[in-house]
Amino acid sequence: MSDAVQPTAAEVRAAAEAVKTALDRHLAAVERRSGEDDPAVYEAFNELAAAAEVYDELLYDRYDEVTPFEIPGADDTAPYTGPEEPNALSVLIRRDYSVVEPQRLLAQAQRVEAADETLGTEASGTVHGALGVLFGEFEPDEIASRHKEFGLEEGDSTLWVTAADEPTDPGEWLETPFEQVDAERVVCRFDVSAVFDDDDDLADGVDLEDEDLEPLDLDQR
Repeated sequence: MSDAVQPTAAEVRAAAEAVKTALDRHLAAVERRSGEDDPAVYEAFNELAAAAEVYDELLYDRYDEVTPFEIPGADDTAPYTGPEEPNALSVLIRRDYSVVEPQRLLAQAQRVEAADETLGTEASGTVHGALGVLFGEFEPDEIASRHKEFGLEEGDSTLWVTAADEPTDPGEWLETPFEQVDAERVVCRFDVSAVFDDDDDLADGVDLEDEDLEPLDLDQR
C-alpha cells in the first residue's frame, strides 16, 4: 500500500455514503419493479455494484481492510458494445452433469419407453440410449429440476443473454450454434459453480477434505 496514492478518510466516508444511497435506490427500484426484466432494477443494480466496488478499493487503499462485497465477473466481462435497443436476442445455456447412478438412469428411461409404445424397447438398454430417451421426453429445465431422479449430478452451468440487431434467418446457425458468440454483445450472464463455494470455504479456513459440505448455487451476475 503506497502512501502517495492513499485516499483521504473523507473520500472513504463519501464512498460509504454513496453505497448507502445506491442501496436505497436499488431497494426502491425493486419495490417498484414493473416486471421480471425491469430496466430500472438492472440500472440500479449496476449503480450499486459500481458504488460498492469504489468503496471496497478506497477502504483497502486507506485502511488495508476489505468488505464482504464481491462483484462477480467485473474484471472478466467484456464491455457491452451491442445495440442500445436490441431487436433480437439469443439465450445460450450450458449445463454439465455427471452420471452418478447409471441404474437409476436406465430405470427411468425404461419407464418412459414402457409408457410410449412408439419408442420401442432397445434404446434404454445403454446409458447413451437412456440419455437420448430422457432428454427427448423431458424439457431441459425439467431435467435440471429433477436431475437426482435421473441418476445425474449437477456440475457447472452458465446462461448468456446476447443482443442482436436483427433476428437470424431460420436454420442460419443450427450447424454451429455456439461458435460465433460476441462477448461484447452479452447483455448479462449467470454462472453457477461449486468453485464459488470452495473459494468461500477456503477463505474461512474450512478444510474441505474433512467437511461434508453441500455446494450452494450462486448466480453470478
